[in-house]
Amino acid sequence: MSTVVPDHKVVPDHKVYADLQRLVEMQLHANEVDFLPRQVTHSVLAGRHSSRLRGRGLSFEELRAYRVGDDIRTLDWKVTNRTRKPHVRVYTEERERDVIILVDQRSHMFFGSQVQMKSVTAADVAALAVWRVLSVKDRVGALVFNDNSITKIKPQRSRKTAMQILQSIMQMNHQLGSNQSNQNSTQLNHVLHQAERLCGHDCMLILISDLDGWNQQCLERIKRIKAHNDLIVSLVVDPLEQSLPPSKQLLISDGDLQISVNTEADQLNDKFADRFSARFDSLRLELSEYAVPMSLIDTITPAYKQLHTLGLGNE
Repeated sequence: MSTVVPDHKVVPDHKVYADLQRLVEMQLHANEVDFLPRQVTHSVLAGRHSSRLRGRGLSFEELRAYRVGDDIRTLDWKVTNRTRKPHVRVYTEERERDVIILVDQRSHMFFGSQVQMKSVTAADVAALAVWRVLSVKDRVGALVFNDNSITKIKPQRSRKTAMQILQSIMQMNHQLGSNQSNQNSTQLNHVLHQAERLCGHDCMLILISDLDGWNQQCLERIKRIKAHNDLIVSLVVDPLEQSLPPSKQLLISDGDLQISVNTEADQLNDKFADRFSARFDSLRLELSEYAVPMSLIDTITPAYKQLHTLGLGNE
């Protein structure tokens, strides 16, 4: 899908390939979104108290002699016993937090049945995250990946870094094509390994992906990441992955060969939908064991309309 403009240049359709100007304009919606998923009332993540993430913490600043009025809970008993004089530990609130966005641009994401590609939706969600992080004055970095490579951008609190992230997403997004056959299902595990090495303590990681290639190794890496950091997953899906269209006869093609499929045979429609539901429930259950919230992001509704209107980093 493309558009021909008067000077005869072919401009990719922004629903097939991400558009940089559109990603920049996502900052207009940055203050409207939150990446915590909506939860039903009986969920363990229901309510802001139960779903609260680490947020900013306290950073040790100095050790000094006790002064009248100091909170006795800040007394450092080891130093007090050693010096025979009361000493307290002074802390200051950490003003910035590292947020690392993991953006999937693998060939498996180059799919869309109605409105736009999953790869474009992932780019939109990533842009919203970038601008949201900067709006609360945290540092933003990224791991942008396709089937063959991973681009690492260290967290910084600057518009220059934000644009660097968006440019990296654009570069990988525009490399996608229908003739690609080099799918790499192990890349997700490699990316989580890189994320584990990049994040320190009290970081926020936002994984935007369809989680193709999810396995036990990925879960083990998430377990280690979650020991000292927070993680949110935005699962990008297309409606055609959730259920087949309401047609008795489908014509399916890979670009070279095609086959006609009767969707009523052997209750194919029901089995297809059940398979997606089973995968989604399994992922949500595995992630919930490590208190990782997961949102379902589809390729039809604008990303900013699917995300909460609550806020990312001030809680």
